[in-house]
Amino acid sequence: MFRSFSIFNYRVWFIGALVSNIGAWMQATALSWVVLTELTPNDAAAMGITMALQFAPPLLLVPVTGWVADRFDRRHLLMVTQGLLLVLGLAIGTLLLLGLMTLWLMYAFALVLGLVAAFDNPARQAFVSDLVAREIASNAVALNAASFNGARMIGPAVAGVVIVAVGTGWVFVINAVTFVGMIVALALIRPDELVPRVRSAGASRLADGFRYVGGRPDLIVTFAMVFLIGAFGMNFPIFASTMALEFGQEADGYGLLSSILAIGSLAGALLAARRDRARIRVVIGGTLLFATAAAVSAFMPSYWAYAATLMFTGFAVVTMLTTANGYVQTTTDPALRGRVLALYMAILMGGVPIGAPIVGWVAAEFGPRTAIGLGALAGFVSFGIGATWLLWSGRLHRHESRRFRLTIDETRPLAVVVAPEEFSEQVATTTPIRLPETSGRKQTRSGTHANRRTTPSTRINRPEPAEVSAEKG
Repeated sequence: MFRSFSIFNYRVWFIGALVSNIGAWMQATALSWVVLTELTPNDAAAMGITMALQFAPPLLLVPVTGWVADRFDRRHLLMVTQGLLLVLGLAIGTLLLLGLMTLWLMYAFALVLGLVAAFDNPARQAFVSDLVAREIASNAVALNAASFNGARMIGPAVAGVVIVAVGTGWVFVINAVTFVGMIVALALIRPDELVPRVRSAGASRLADGFRYVGGRPDLIVTFAMVFLIGAFGMNFPIFASTMALEFGQEADGYGLLSSILAIGSLAGALLAARRDRARIRVVIGGTLLFATAAAVSAFMPSYWAYAATLMFTGFAVVTMLTTANGYVQTTTDPALRGRVLALYMAILMGGVPIGAPIVGWVAAEFGPRTAIGLGALAGFVSFGIGATWLLWSGRLHRHESRRFRLTIDETRPLAVVVAPEEFSEQVATTTPIRLPETSGRKQTRSGTHANRRTTPSTRINRPEPAEVSAEKG
């Protein structure tokens, strides 16, 4: 489960990320609460607009942010973005403490936070693959999610107590201080021990990520499921805050709900770390579990009954998203990983500007239970998309020896088109990699292509494991 901790750089990164994530969750909790209770008269729609402004830039800037993550040194890029987030947190906290914050000013800060996060998120996701070898990248991604959700278990609860004790402004100041932990960790990382990166071409190749995903039906299905869950199912600040008010709770009760959600999320991330690799069938199954848990939570009659269902909701959504993230990272061409991950994060976070205002309006007009039901419906639709693709792709079939057992063919090849200009470049810029022994003899391949003569337009359809075939794109 913790095999990535054997690497010094990953241990340093994990500690710095944990400290920073605790502060980030404290700020997220305080931001939602101050908009809902201090800047508006319990207006869930205003909170939805705030979330939309934060998550719109990753969607609108995806071609640029992904290219930047692939083009520039990710470690230095993260130092810049983390420093900017520190300054923004300190500025928001100061204005709140001085009593100068207004709703429209908070909208402006939310937009700027989204702009910085648009460059920070793909760089953070891709940097994990720079810290560890590809063989344990899935484990590193899952442990990264465990850090994120472990912080989610601590941060909101602490934020709730701080808000009640001294006010929301100090929460933002504390968050600004926690960014120092990440900046120090980035400074301590040993650059000579990072995994060498495969360099891509220049600015004319911004669209390569879109073309690559367009040739991967499995990624298109994964992105579609992630979009629906992100847009309508993951509006937990709206769900938890409005349900807390319905049950007569204050800020500490709202923070506790977020922490209880994180208990299930942490369990899902740790179980994902135990798996040898990320599988798309887990992504599809996770959407069904999320939809079921969300639907049940909408009918809970009391605060503690609702809180108990949140553990299952958190477990399901993190299992699904952590596995989807690991699947994208481990099956994507390394030269395009930053751009594909930027597109993934844009779809995940960019769905919020569409879904959050709708969910906020539904919560304000029809109540939080109806809004949660809308998220559950999105989960069932997401599962329908994944299950339909399994049937259509031919991966779901009857077991050879058991009459009624259905299995998923994990070795079915993925058809990926190799662009002519990419073929020669990848062969020239990558190093030989040794594959496992097959039939008593060893094979090698250079970069992302097997050691065999082929034309650049050849479709790769060899019956190999999914991640190996996908990487050949």
